[in-house]
Formats: sequence, structure tokens, C-alpha cells
Amino acid sequence: MGTKTVRLEEDVYESIRSRKRDDETFSEAIDRLTGGASLLDLEGTLSDEEADEAREAVAESREADIREAEDLYE
Repeated sequence: MGTKTVRLEEDVYESIRSRKRDDETFSEAIDRLTGGASLLDLEGTLSDEEADEAREAVAESREADIREAEDLYE
């Protein structure tokens, strides 16, 4: 596999360096930090009906959390 040289601002370099594990290269650290699934990868996986059900479940969960927090506050 080939290599590329990339210029980074010092603060970006330090951010990566601080997250880099002792046993990995910078390339491995950048791959780990930038890789993985994105929520955008899920687009289109639910039907409209399933998406509506999921939205309703999230809303109900938030409402229950708010009620619980209010009960604790009182």
C-alpha cells in the first residue's frame, strides 16, 4: 500500500497524538478515529412506517425521562 504526506495544523496533530494509542501508528490512529459507521449509513434502512414508530418511541422515552426528572426534582 502506498503512502501520502499530509499537512496538519499543530492543534490537529496534537489532538490526534493525544488520542493515539501507544501500540498504533498515526495511520492506524487516524483510521480508527475517522472510521466506523455513520448514522448517515442507516439512511433508507427503515420503511416510513418503521421510522415513524421509532420517532414515536424516542419521543415517549424523552417524555418519560422528563417526567422522572421532574419527580426527582419535587
